[in-house]
Amino acid sequence: MKKGRFSEAQIAAILQQQASGQTVAQIVREHGLSEATFYAWKSKYAGASVAEPTRLKHLGDENQCLKQMFADLSLENQAIKEILRKSSQRRGARQRRA
Repeated sequence: MKKGRFSEAQIAAILQQQASGQTVAQIVREHGLSEATFYAWKSKYAGASVAEPTRLKHLGDENQCLKQMFADLSLENQAIKEILRKSSQRRGARQRRA
């Protein structure tokens, strides 16, 4: 994914400028944005404080780590079940011969 010029904290600060009374035209001119970008950010980060996007990023990273751990453990569990299934089949075949 493409990394933008602005961090999430900077985006939240830019959006707060409108709340402080600046017009959208002034804000986009000052920061070199298009109005479409400004309104896209506004819909994505509506009502977010400067700390919230950072917290959301941290939660997203943690969620990704947990998903990876789950995938690893599921794969390990599946391998163990396969080994147990094969060993029980061999044990059953030995008992039938005896």
